[in-house]
Amino acid sequence: MSPFTPTSREICLLALFLVFLLCLSTTFPQNATPISDLIQQYSYGGQEEMDVLPATLETQYTLQSLNPPLSWGVGQVPQTKIVVHVPGWTIFDRLYILNGTAYIVSDQPETIPDRSRMTSTAAQIQNGPVAEAARIPGDKEMQIISTSEARKLFGTEADRLDGVTWLANDPKQFVTHYYHWSAELFFGFWRTYSSLDTSIPPTGETSLPSPRRMIFSHIDAANWRDYAAMNQWVLRASFPSISLEFMNDWKERADMGRPFVLDRVVFADRAAAMHGELFLRTQRTAANAFALPGSVNWWSPIRNNVVSFAGLDDNDGAVAVQGVASRPVITYISRQGWGRRMLIPEDHERLVEELYNLRDTYGYEVNIVEMDKLSRIEQFQLAGRTTIMMGVHGNGLTSLLWMRPTPRSTVMEFFFPEGFAHDYEYTTRALGMVHHGFWNDRHFTRPDVPPVNYPEGFQGNRIPIDGAAVARLCRERLTLAEEADD
Repeated sequence: MSPFTPTSREICLLALFLVFLLCLSTTFPQNATPISDLIQQYSYGGQEEMDVLPATLETQYTLQSLNPPLSWGVGQVPQTKIVVHVPGWTIFDRLYILNGTAYIVSDQPETIPDRSRMTSTAAQIQNGPVAEAARIPGDKEMQIISTSEARKLFGTEADRLDGVTWLANDPKQFVTHYYHWSAELFFGFWRTYSSLDTSIPPTGETSLPSPRRMIFSHIDAANWRDYAAMNQWVLRASFPSISLEFMNDWKERADMGRPFVLDRVVFADRAAAMHGELFLRTQRTAANAFALPGSVNWWSPIRNNVVSFAGLDDNDGAVAVQGVASRPVITYISRQGWGRRMLIPEDHERLVEELYNLRDTYGYEVNIVEMDKLSRIEQFQLAGRTTIMMGVHGNGLTSLLWMRPTPRSTVMEFFFPEGFAHDYEYTTRALGMVHHGFWNDRHFTRPDVPPVNYPEGFQGNRIPIDGAAVARLCRERLTLAEEADD
């Protein structure tokens, strides 16, 4: 076969087609927009909501490695948005920091809450008008400025702290205590943040990205852990990738004289929370956050991460006993070796006897433990399996945080008669469980709780308890499922 030879007409058509393609290519941009610019356009394009590009391997690592500044050039400085707010707990989008001062950029200052409800000087919490006045924030702590003022102050850009930040503007006064860390500060942080996802299921899945960093602007790196080393376990189990910054890091940023902007920050301040109505009712700073919307399973992501980190399978012990779907676990946290706030020895022994009688009669699992004698993993695992937890008012009851809320889940707290504090009562209810306080043979529950009171003997070692009354209430609480089936 002879070789194919194009005709003159075919050559002309091919030439015209090549010219057309050349002309068409000149209408496209010569350089693709960098992914960092796209991220910035999507995040700060003047939209009311902070939009995010779909997560891909490229965008994830580009964002972390390049981290471009927030630049507005000759345009308007992007304004700060208050996403949610209750006294002491505020979520900001685009909160600016310069020389250690927080700046809210807004051309509608009348819409911004009073700054004493958002921040403070971080002075220690003491009673009296002088101490209260010392906590009132001034311009050094926070300022509300217009976009024109922001341009004069910041120039044309601010360096970004990308992702979600948790900022604790508190002194170390309460932070180094397991209860105040886990059931107040951490509790309030997550309750506030979780208000952005009101559909969290019991399994704990959430659309919320983990916080990228936690900042303590008034605490050094040696003073955030508690003596039992529980704080770091809770934090690392909940968010394994989180980083921490402290007052020296805060000061270093301030000394740079450069403006920074936090993409999204959950801002906590204990003194500011003390102005909240729910705090005034309960003396719990985290209580204010419960005025925000939220899922009934709001705590599940934290609780499930912590017990899973400790190696607990939530189905352990799930066998039928006395018609109950799973074997109930009763845990008595004893303080008899602690030296303060202990039961009368004879009452302690009678209580143990009554609990073991429940075990022998109904097949319940009964644990008599001193938490300081268990490893941290053992504490988390035991609490995660417990159905009824009991003990004298004290730090050991903080373990109720890791119980799985069910209709039978109960906390029984022993007080010196006429004494009462909201700490564990409020925390139990906030998790959807039932709390009973005991004065010897009398017990009370919400809404019939007494006023806060610390009578002589509250901190002593002669606290009475009627073990038979405790055992009767255990049996009542553990037969709820049977009664519902009748």
